[in-house]
Amino acid sequence: MKAIRIHEEGGPDVLRYEEVPDPLPGPGEVLVELRAASLNRLDLWLRKGLPSVAKPRILGADGAGVIAGTEERVVIDPALDHAGGVALGEHRDGTHAELIALPRSALHPIPAGLSFEQAAAFPLVFETAYRMLVTKAAVEPGEWVLIWGIGSGVATAALAITKALGGRAIVTSSSDAKLARARGLGADATLNHTSDDIPARVRELSGGGAHVVCDHVGQTTWTRSLASARKGGRIVVCGATSGPNPPAALHRVWWRELTIFGSSMGTPADFLGAYDLIASGRALPVVDSIFPLAEAARAHERLEGGEQFGKVILRIPA
Repeated sequence: MKAIRIHEEGGPDVLRYEEVPDPLPGPGEVLVELRAASLNRLDLWLRKGLPSVAKPRILGADGAGVIAGTEERVVIDPALDHAGGVALGEHRDGTHAELIALPRSALHPIPAGLSFEQAAAFPLVFETAYRMLVTKAAVEPGEWVLIWGIGSGVATAALAITKALGGRAIVTSSSDAKLARARGLGADATLNHTSDDIPARVRELSGGGAHVVCDHVGQTTWTRSLASARKGGRIVVCGATSGPNPPAALHRVWWRELTIFGSSMGTPADFLGAYDLIASGRALPVVDSIFPLAEAARAHERLEGGEQFGKVILRIPA
């Protein structure tokens, strides 16, 4: 089969489109003919060696296709071992390939009306955002949710889930074009985080501060996240793309009686919760762009450049 593999760490130029042995299904596994896969920030980190993984390695956590020898269309839950943290593309070969062998339990029917590309766009980011907003922060109808960095996969999923829950979303970006896209997807308010005083504007819009702050950025947003939450608010963190060591600002935590949740991927229940939102049509994934599998390097460049709004997809030929 054809696959994208890394043999060394580095820039997009280390991605090799090459012939590799077909995977052999083990006990309880089936062979899936992939038709689409998406990119996640995790793929960029692994390519750069953050963390380093055994090589050669096929990257990719998300994918959709058909079970070999059938016409059954399936989407993959990428967290194969929720207890041990085994993820596709990191701890074992992933989805940026024509074939993959997976446990039957990791496969779910593609919801009606979704293309392979749309199906590949939702699992990891929707599972992550569902765990953040539902399992951890327990967003209630009418609550205000601040979502940093709209356009990223997790942020667009968080917007969709917030609206599905009946929440009111304030989203930020440095791009006015992305903010306009977000308004079209139901954002109640949009703020440019390079020019707006985010905490002051959030307090003004929400009548005192956000009930929930969804932060995946980290170092550059953390102090403003704390200042944007209302007294008794909840802050949920799933990443730190701008750096992991922000000023602690502990006085804001105790004085405003804030609750801070850490969140990472999800459980089978989180996946199924997100899946139900997609299958019911209450939330939909956003596809930014589609590249042929052979052009994975171009896809990495787009994601790394922060140009995307939604998910960058690899189309895999039959």
